[in-house]
Amino acid sequence: MRVVELVVPAHDADLATDRLWAAGASAIEERDDGERVVFRTVLAADDQVSTARLGSLPAGWNVAFVDVDDTPAETWREFAVPIEVNDELEIRPAWSDALLRPGRTVIEIEPAGSFGLGDHPTTRLSADAVWRAVRPGDRVLDVGCGTGVLSIVAVERGANSVVAIDVAEAAREATEHNAARHGVGSRIDASCTPLAEIDGPFDLVVANILAPTLVALAPDLRRVLAPAGRLVISGILAERHDHVIEALAPLEATRTDVVDAWAAVELVAGATDSSAG
Repeated sequence: MRVVELVVPAHDADLATDRLWAAGASAIEERDDGERVVFRTVLAADDQVSTARLGSLPAGWNVAFVDVDDTPAETWREFAVPIEVNDELEIRPAWSDALLRPGRTVIEIEPAGSFGLGDHPTTRLSADAVWRAVRPGDRVLDVGCGTGVLSIVAVERGANSVVAIDVAEAAREATEHNAARHGVGSRIDASCTPLAEIDGPFDLVVANILAPTLVALAPDLRRVLAPAGRLVISGILAERHDHVIEALAPLEATRTDVVDAWAAVELVAGATDSSAG
């Protein structure tokens, strides 16, 4: 199995862990010798895709790709539990036998080689924001779709159709598989089409990706958004995302939610900022 090996100074361990979770890790193996920490995880089947997901690394961080006989990618499954997004929505592992709560919409996810189960704060925040923002009949774009969980949430909430894109082929496959198991495959179009080649307009755009990529994609995120559309972004740190909001101007933030130092921001055109944390 091909794994990413990230070596960082010990004082950067927490930051590196957050970077790996945001880049798509579903499990992380960690070794600490006191001065440095070595992380191993699986991000994507292709080294270039894994590198793109990690983004630009700080000085002193080193990344390599190694082949190993076993990885942490499967052992985490026995510890995976359902995630309560809000009082009406739950994301759970497809293999979970936990009791179901009556009256709650349940999204069952098989991550395969893609991004997690919805337990990372950015996914939970994004799912909650999509649940609030979708209106019946909406056309939705999911940028960096990962497992397809946000696409499925959008359809379950009433979206007419979703275009789901990701740089990783594993994400396209996972999205199609999970959409099919929910019986909504015909309403979710998953592909590896670059955002620059996607035609709008979309009533709702959701992008749960890292801040540098959000900044790079900002012109196209604005381009595909309908005049009265809503944009949800996550994958950003609560205390360090002003530059992302600036890149998306003239869109304005209407709401900001924070969980464990991560943020999700909802933006619209020409609104008055009324952020809440």
